[in-house]
Amino acid sequence: MTAQLHFLDWLVIAAYILVLLYLGISQFKQNRTSSEQYILAGRKLSLPAFVATLVATWYGGILGIGENIYLYGIQTWFIFGLPYYIFAILFSLFLADKIRSKKTVSIPDHFRSHYSPNAGIISAVLVLILASPAPYILSLGILIKFLSGIPLSWALILATGISMSYTWFGGFNSVVKTDYVQFIFMFAGFALLLFFSWMKLGPPSTAFQEIPSGHFDPMGGKSSGYVMVWFFIALWTFIDPGFHQRTSAADSSKTARNGILTAVGFWFIFDMMTLLTGLYAKSLITTNEPMFAFVMLAQENILPPVLLGIFITGLLATLMSTVDSFGFISAVTFGRDILWRIKSPKSENQKPMHFTQSGIIAVGFLAVLLAFTIPSVIDLWFTIGTVIIPGLLIPFLLTFTSITIRPKFTSLFILLPPVFSAIWLAGSSLELHSIFSLQAFYPGIFLSMILAVIFRTSSR
Repeated sequence: MTAQLHFLDWLVIAAYILVLLYLGISQFKQNRTSSEQYILAGRKLSLPAFVATLVATWYGGILGIGENIYLYGIQTWFIFGLPYYIFAILFSLFLADKIRSKKTVSIPDHFRSHYSPNAGIISAVLVLILASPAPYILSLGILIKFLSGIPLSWALILATGISMSYTWFGGFNSVVKTDYVQFIFMFAGFALLLFFSWMKLGPPSTAFQEIPSGHFDPMGGKSSGYVMVWFFIALWTFIDPGFHQRTSAADSSKTARNGILTAVGFWFIFDMMTLLTGLYAKSLITTNEPMFAFVMLAQENILPPVLLGIFITGLLATLMSTVDSFGFISAVTFGRDILWRIKSPKSENQKPMHFTQSGIIAVGFLAVLLAFTIPSVIDLWFTIGTVIIPGLLIPFLLTFTSITIRPKFTSLFILLPPVFSAIWLAGSSLELHSIFSLQAFYPGIFLSMILAVIFRTSSR
């Protein structure tokens, strides 16, 4: 199935891509002065820039969100919205000031300074997986295939090339500059779709009458255990490298703290728009491809040419803002926190930046391979969160307490929980025993807690 767009819609999309490339590449000279400038925009991120880049980066799985709303209704907000607000607020209140004051560049840097060089390398490998842009490249590739009809393989390569090209030139500053544009398009696109849906189909009280009652159940027909594990996966927020990078790049602790709280408000507004438009799609459309529910709703005589182009651009912006951000974080992790650290240079100069630029190419290639391997956005989220979070969460939070871990055990403390979760997940997939019916996240996080007690030393 391929979307049918007017040439005016294509003009809007083309103009958007050209603006992104111009804004991103124009930062080239400015960001070659130092690695800190290239990776953290000189730690001068203002409140508007902080909010725009954090909000825009958060919604890379928009097609998966549309699919989940179409299939399970308001459950989507309870697993992909509410818990993230809670943990983002806690992050802003208890961690933002501390992270900003430490002046570290990345989460692996943080682990390196608190634990050991080896712990820094291991945490970098985990962060590299956690921050992989693969789920969002997959979504973007699927959308490009749907819009243009080109094969998925070429759509994935095109999605990766466009979204990560300008970050090679301008680094984090390019990400921030383009996020302003993407922020505007993503909100404008869904505001238009919601407004026109309301006008043509009526208010929700009448338009949603034919929707199955299960779509208004917070559980969405799933077990409480399934919903609860997604709540725990939302602990991802505490170790989200995007949060850490933006907090470190803020011009002050106050900007970071207030920026996150403001972002929560914008996330709630955007979530309500996507939830309502998804339910409008459920009330109007019957499809075997719910991933495209938003696009199908927009095409059902809801939006005229140009406005349809703005909405499609909003979808692209929602995806691309996450691809470029996570792609850049992964490149920093791979290039600077792994390759550069292994080489142990005597002085930074501009070498970390050069490694990061090489990392952008490598990460793009690896992300495309991962997208082919696990061709489901929700499955990618679930698998990555289930395996990686147990290895990073407890060790990261302990660095802000008086508890210390014996140096010779720090690597095992970080490495064993994700290995255990991965083995448990494999056992669950192979149905080796009934015990493996327990979600793999829980054994991993419990092991991390146990190791924290076993490996701890005396208080600082």
